[in-house]
Amino acid sequence: MKRISRRTLLKSTAVGFAASVVGKAFATAAYDPGASDKEIRIGQFGPLSGPVSSFGVLANAMDAYFRMLNETGGINGRNIKFIHYDDAYSPPKSVEAARRLVEGDEVLFISGAMGTPGNIAVQKYMNTRKVPQLFLAAAASKLSDPAANPWTMVGGTTYEIEGGVVGRYIASTWPEARIGLLYQNDDAGKATLSGVKTGLAAKTAQIVSELNYAVGDPTIDSQIVQMKLSGADLVFLITIPRMASQALRRMAALEWRPQLFLGAGNASPSATLKPAGFENAQGVLAFATRKDPGNPLWAEAADMKQYMAFLDRYVPGANRADDLYAIGYTVGAITAHVVSQCGDRLTRANILHQATNLRNFAAPLLMPGITLNTTPSDYVPIKQFQLMRFKGEAYEKVGELIRAAA
Repeated sequence: MKRISRRTLLKSTAVGFAASVVGKAFATAAYDPGASDKEIRIGQFGPLSGPVSSFGVLANAMDAYFRMLNETGGINGRNIKFIHYDDAYSPPKSVEAARRLVEGDEVLFISGAMGTPGNIAVQKYMNTRKVPQLFLAAAASKLSDPAANPWTMVGGTTYEIEGGVVGRYIASTWPEARIGLLYQNDDAGKATLSGVKTGLAAKTAQIVSELNYAVGDPTIDSQIVQMKLSGADLVFLITIPRMASQALRRMAALEWRPQLFLGAGNASPSATLKPAGFENAQGVLAFATRKDPGNPLWAEAADMKQYMAFLDRYVPGANRADDLYAIGYTVGAITAHVVSQCGDRLTRANILHQATNLRNFAAPLLMPGITLNTTPSDYVPIKQFQLMRFKGEAYEKVGELIRAAA
C-alpha cells in the first residue's frame, strides 16, 4: 500500500473539516423568498421619470454601491441583485411597483424607496405581506410607527422631529423674535409646521405671520411681501428648493434681511442657494445630519475621500455637488450593514430585527458624531443635528450637536 505522509493527512483532514463547516453553514441557513446561498434580492422604487425625475439618481447610487460590493465578493459570500422600478412619483405606480417587486421578483425586502406619497400608498400592502420597507427616502412620522406598521421605517429623521429642533432652538436663542413661517400646504409641510410649534411651546405666541402656498403655485412673491409687512425678523422656510430660492431673491429685492432658517429639504447650496445668488444667502441657518459633498470643510474626511473615489469608478458622470448621490451611497451602506448582521439567517423577520436594533452605527457621510440608533419601539434612526451657517460659498459648523427632545 502507498504510504501517506503525516502532512498530507493533516492537509486532507483540514480540507475535509472546512468543507464540513461550509456544508453545515448552508444546512443551518434560513432563507425567505429573495435569498439563497448565492444571491440576495433587494427592491426599490422611485421617480426615474416625471416632474421630480432628478431624484432618481438616488437609485443609481444605490445600484452602483451594490455593484461595488459584488466586485469584492458581495455580502457574506452572496451577490446583491438590486431591482428598482420607476414610479414617476405617482402613488398608483408605486403600488404597482411594490407588487411587482414582492410577487414577481420576490425580493427579500425593499430599501431606500423615494417619496412620501408613494411609500404611504404601499405601506399597508407591505405590512400585510410582512415584507420590510426600510430606510425610506421620506420623512413622514407615519412611516416610522412600529405600533401601527411594524415593517416600515424611514432612513433618517422625521419632519416633526426636525421642526421640533428648529422650534426649540429659536425659542432658546431668540426669545423675543417676531417669527414668520412659510410652509408648503401638504402633509410634509404641515408635519414640519406642527413640529416647529411643539418646539416653540409658549413662544408660538410670537408667530406674527403663518402663510402657505400650493405645490402648483408659480411664485411666492406675495407671501414674502405680506410676511415683511407683518414685522417678522426671523423666518423659517418650509418649502421646496425652488420656492426657497425665490424667497431669497425677493427678500433681497425688498432689502429685507430677517434671520432665515431653511429645512433639510431646501438648504442645498447647489439646488437652492446658488440659484438665489450666494450674496443673498449669507447668514442662512440650517440643521444638517449629513456632510455636503461640495463643502471644502469635509474634503479631507476619510469617508468623503472614499465616496469621491466611489463616484470616480462607479458613477463617473455624476454631479458631485448633487447630494442625492450621497444619500443613495449612505442608504446603500446602511442596507449592507443590516444584511451583513443577518449572517446566514436571511429571513424577512431577521432583516427587520437587525434594522430595528441598530446601535451607534456610524454610516458614511453622516455628520461627525451622528450615529444610527433604533429599537423595536423607536423606528427613527437619526435624532441628532448639526447647526450650520452659510458663509461665502459654503456652510460652516455652529456649536456642538443638538439632540431632539425625547
